Amino acid sequence: MANIPTVGLRNVGSYQISGHPYITGAVVAAGTETKVSFPYITKKFTFILSGSSADLDDNESLRLHFVSTGSGTDVIAGKHYIPFDTHEDTLDFDVKCKEVWVSAPGDASAFFIYASLTNIPTGSMYAITGSGISDPSSTAA
Repeated sequence: MANIPTVGLRNVGSYQISGHPYITGAVVAAGTETKVSFPYITKKFTFILSGSSADLDDNESLRLHFVSTGSGTDVIAGKHYIPFDTHEDTLDFDVKCKEVWVSAPGDASAFFIYASLTNIPTGSMYAITGSGISDPSSTAA
């Protein structure tokens, strides 16, 4: 029988083909965080800050990170997040993941995410942790 490749985390073809479009968004309440779960593993996603309940200024309106700020992680103290601070602030992430977390350190703020999804089920994805993600050992001095 022929060895037919299937979708998977280490299957190159799963990332070479065009992804399925996926768009979502939410408002994150002040002082809280929101988990965004993708229906399939991402090929790439774009995060767009769309505004806040107060005027946006040079303060961080939203933070995007790959693990929750709770559960003993060092996300905030270790600066393991990307800050977004101006209206329409946007960034592309060329990563495979099944979820991201968005937190609002100040006022409530809104965001949108456009993702290019693979056909890889989220149950195949390992936990994203460690240095630069949740680990205090990578905290800059």
